[in-house]
Amino acid sequence: MQSPRYRPNVAAIIRRKDGRILIGERFNIPGCWQFPQGGVKKSEPIAEALVRELKEEVSLGPGDFRIVDCKGPYRYLFDEGRTKEGFHGQEQTYFLVDLLTSESQVNAATASPEFRQIRWIRPEGFDIEWLPRFKQDVYRQVLLDFFGVKI
Repeated sequence: MQSPRYRPNVAAIIRRKDGRILIGERFNIPGCWQFPQGGVKKSEPIAEALVRELKEEVSLGPGDFRIVDCKGPYRYLFDEGRTKEGFHGQEQTYFLVDLLTSESQVNAATASPEFRQIRWIRPEGFDIEWLPRFKQDVYRQVLLDFFGVKI
């Protein structure tokens, strides 16, 4: 049996001054809320992938945030039989970033929308049922690792 192949990926936990974090409702899956994330292109440095994804998904430029912490990799497999670009799952590096600009600068990008809407929540307010089952263990671990929150 072939070993699973994991797609390199970055994810961002954007935190406001009041400690609330940003989540977005997936454009193509109503009711599914997650952190901004995306694949790392071949030979792209991981920090550059983060900057690109934040610009593409929530309209933040490099001067709009500051990286506070980085953890990973976290891995998950897609649902049975599903692949994406030949990969069986994702290997994610998570970044905690502090928002340095007004939250009004944060918008679901309109050119290629990933999110239909965004909102700010307390880390302990994340509802694990917002996610497909295959992502839930990673989110549980990420929220525990970054905030000491058990969900």
